[in-house]
Amino acid sequence: MHIELWVIGSTSEDYLKEGIGIFDKRINRYVPFKMEEIAGPRKWKDAEDLKRQEARLIESRLLPGDRLILLDERGKEQDSRGFAQWMQKQMNTGPKRMIFVVGGAYGFSSDIRERADAKISLSKMTFSHQMVRLFFVEQLYRAFSILNNEPYHND
Repeated sequence: MHIELWVIGSTSEDYLKEGIGIFDKRINRYVPFKMEEIAGPRKWKDAEDLKRQEARLIESRLLPGDRLILLDERGKEQDSRGFAQWMQKQMNTGPKRMIFVVGGAYGFSSDIRERADAKISLSKMTFSHQMVRLFFVEQLYRAFSILNNEPYHND
């Protein structure tokens, strides 16, 4: 199984790139992982049009059998242990790829929400789309450290 994090737009801050790189290496000790930046549309009429175009970009990269998980403020919230258990259940069902997606500035279209296999929230707070990338990879690493009974996570 492979895990991928797809993000709309690029990461411009060096400190975020460095942090993401640290956790990228750590996650790859457990499972093949990569983050892919998807260039957003250059022209759109309004926020709904932008979200629809972003959804098409996401859908065009999906393969049969992929599990699509949206990182969405309206998704299910859970603590780190709960997320680790959820990850274990997902991995036990044998998807070839788990695709986590951070949407663009206006979130996700209703089409991609309906296509998604799950929606999870990192917090009720609003974070920048660049910061969410770092927060998510840290939580993903934390989940694997919990599942492997390693000392990274403290209750």
